[in-house]
Amino acid sequence: MVRQLDYLTIREIFRRFHAADPEPKGELDHVNAYTLVVAVALSAQSTDVGVNRATRGLFAVADTPEKMLALGEEGVTQHIKTIGLYRNKAKNVIKLSRILVEHYGGEVPSSRAALQSLPGVGRKTANVVLNMWWRMPAQAVDTHIFRVGNRTGICPGRNVDVVERAIEDHIPAEYQLHAHHWLILHGRYTCKARKPACGTCLIRDLCQFEDKTP
Repeated sequence: MVRQLDYLTIREIFRRFHAADPEPKGELDHVNAYTLVVAVALSAQSTDVGVNRATRGLFAVADTPEKMLALGEEGVTQHIKTIGLYRNKAKNVIKLSRILVEHYGGEVPSSRAALQSLPGVGRKTANVVLNMWWRMPAQAVDTHIFRVGNRTGICPGRNVDVVERAIEDHIPAEYQLHAHHWLILHGRYTCKARKPACGTCLIRDLCQFEDKTP
């Protein structure tokens, strides 16, 4: 495992990320907190592009938990059957919608614990919602962040919990809000799993990855 980068190096990395993209955005389409929860829950083991394609029609007819319940599990299934694990995901969407209506007045709760009590919503999903909707500096560690963190030394760790803590502990406060989006987008488009684009990387000179590509 690479060593943890020092403060000044990490600050320079995020200064460059910020200069290149001051307001990075998540790529899942949504219109409110509820559709964001549903979209993120559906994105497990699926691409954002695939989820957006499936939810375009779904959210046009069901953008609240009440409307989703009226649509029913079979109706949800018909909209999302192009994405992985769609039957189980449809069940979870209906279950979480029912819980929101019965226990939260139809509103999406804004605490991590309450969000994680919803079916299909784990810590990563909860952190995405907290970050994107309520602008809380929560760090949702996915495969991209895990890879980038361990390759570069920005936030190395043997599991996602350690990487999440490393982000919180080592990235300067002024960059915490957007840190997870910068890292995800860097991993998705530059520091890719099989063929990283090191030749065009903003932070090539600061990265500890030994097998850099030209």
